[in-house]
Amino acid sequence: MIQTVKNMYHFFQAILANLWYGFPSRSLKVIGVTGTDGKTTSVHLIYHILKNNGKKVSMISTVYAQIGVRTYDTGFHTTTPNSFLIQKLLRLAVDNRDEYFVLETTSHRLDQNSLWGIEFEVSLITNITHEHLDYHKTYQKYIETKAKIISLSKITLINKDDESYPNLLNASRGGIIRTFSLKQKADYTINYQAIYTDITNYNAYNYLGVFGVCEMLGISRSQITRCIKSFKLPKGRLEMVYDEDFKIIVDFAHTPRALTEVLTGIKKKYINTKHKGKLIHVFGSAGLRDATKRFSMGYASGSYSDITILTEEDYRTESLIKICEQIGKGLLKRGFKFKKYNLLEQCDNKKYTIIYKRDEAINKSISLANKNDVIIITGKGHEQSLCRGNKEYVWNDIEYVKSLKLV
Repeated sequence: MIQTVKNMYHFFQAILANLWYGFPSRSLKVIGVTGTDGKTTSVHLIYHILKNNGKKVSMISTVYAQIGVRTYDTGFHTTTPNSFLIQKLLRLAVDNRDEYFVLETTSHRLDQNSLWGIEFEVSLITNITHEHLDYHKTYQKYIETKAKIISLSKITLINKDDESYPNLLNASRGGIIRTFSLKQKADYTINYQAIYTDITNYNAYNYLGVFGVCEMLGISRSQITRCIKSFKLPKGRLEMVYDEDFKIIVDFAHTPRALTEVLTGIKKKYINTKHKGKLIHVFGSAGLRDATKRFSMGYASGSYSDITILTEEDYRTESLIKICEQIGKGLLKRGFKFKKYNLLEQCDNKKYTIIYKRDEAINKSISLANKNDVIIITGKGHEQSLCRGNKEYVWNDIEYVKSLKLV
């Protein structure tokens, strides 16, 4: 009931925002990207392809908004801004005489009617896995909310290989659907790993979805492939921060699926029997968010990492001890043993510890690293702050590692 009232408030706010800024989306071809994982990479790649094919385009992503030559900050921990900021940025894009606008879209904004007034030329649903159940309560409700973008779009491209595919079809209410797949017969089935080898399986799906979207927008296959080869991942996505005797990589992955894909990709690319390096994983889980995913996050880390260090990640007013214990249960299920942080040097692999301060956790991971090892720090990626209690503190994983001056 309370959420229904809030959604009505957001709905009227969206109407007012459209009226205030003169329904700017009507003058643009808006491309919507939603899903659990891969949204930001997909948005940046669509933008990159359109821009490099001479199209005037702007975008809003989790990382920032890009309108013409100017970059705008959209706030802490924000994927899709509120309706007034969305409409303001759309108006700026119209004033810049843009033709296209790529918009990263969350289930929260879809549920809250914050995107009212926007008709998407094309939309992409990357995947839907268990996430945000603190808000949506059930996986089915989460799917139904994501499916709303289908009725807001002229055409929607969805992942036929994803577990959500049958339920998405059932939940859709109008709108044309096209599919992409790496495994089955679909409208788009190109395997980009055969064309571009430096790509994880996870991003292969993102790139294939983007391929379909851009072809629908009239970009040729050869031009799309050329742009994919020149594309650099957004900030905080598989970002190599240090690469000497050992490596330090920062990534935004914060769901079980994303962790699985990132860790398997890193292990395949950098950890092998010849070099015999170990994979050290530093991460946590956000407080007052979906607690049901924490066990699975620990299980994912325990499936591919050799040593795991659990730490803070925007724990807010929730107990950090409790969060780490919930993740730890997944690690224990994978055969990991808990050790106090000062005893890790004396241990073999398949061990985990808890270090509550994020800087101390990263420092510990570095002290454990030997030649050919890889440290992967996940959960924060590009973000510029860390929430402890009710206060935001300046923090960025990438900048912190750089400040250590390891070189």
